[in-house]
Amino acid sequence: MSRTTDRRTTHLTRRLVQLYAGLTLYGASSALLVRAGLGLEPWGVLHQGLAELTGISIGVVSIIVGAIVLLLWIPMRQRPGLGTVSNVFGVGLAMDGTLALVGEVDGLGARIPVMVLGIVLNGVATGLYIAARFGPGPRDGLMTGLNRVTGRSIRLVRTAIEVAVVVTGFLLGGSLGAGTVLYALAIGPLAQLFLRVFQLPAPTAAATGSPDPALPTSTTTAATPAPPAGPSPVATPPSGQAILPQ
Repeated sequence: MSRTTDRRTTHLTRRLVQLYAGLTLYGASSALLVRAGLGLEPWGVLHQGLAELTGISIGVVSIIVGAIVLLLWIPMRQRPGLGTVSNVFGVGLAMDGTLALVGEVDGLGARIPVMVLGIVLNGVATGLYIAARFGPGPRDGLMTGLNRVTGRSIRLVRTAIEVAVVVTGFLLGGSLGAGTVLYALAIGPLAQLFLRVFQLPAPTAAATGSPDPALPTSTTTAATPAPPAGPSPVATPPSGQAILPQ
């Protein structure tokens, strides 16, 4: 019994480490895209536009937008998990922290590598925190909720949301450019790759056949990637399940 408990504790610890490492890295990678100045991921365009409009830091804007999106879950009866709430705060804080540490990047020769690094690290972050299976990010939950409520495909719902987000952010002054296009093309394959890298083995159940209490019962992670349309985690789960999360 104690050996089974130890395995479950180790499994839960690894999931928590992956969750918070992934969220921190996601915020840091988004900050690198800001410093590169060659275009942000779709939600980043909106966050930057709102930051320009309000004078609030982009990380705090990300937190506020995430909280508002999470409120939209209520009428759709979506269930948040630990990863959902952690996503709201963790990504924004990590983003502002990284921007405080990393200064402006001058010259195209330096900005292009920073942009590429930001996109790759974003894929790593996505694989880390989605594979942890603690629930979808607020923006992903909005997508799956609308998919369930409207009956429209994930592809259509996601595309509609992110086109609206990009257009609104651009009109507000957000950065739209080559980095936005490259992100859209690359994040799907990158997330799929790193989901496989960081996928956790299923814990063995106790001899009695009882389920592992470390695993969430209301949210699980699907491993099939959705079309790469933006920064949010990129798997296509059944409604209400975790994505992949950014």
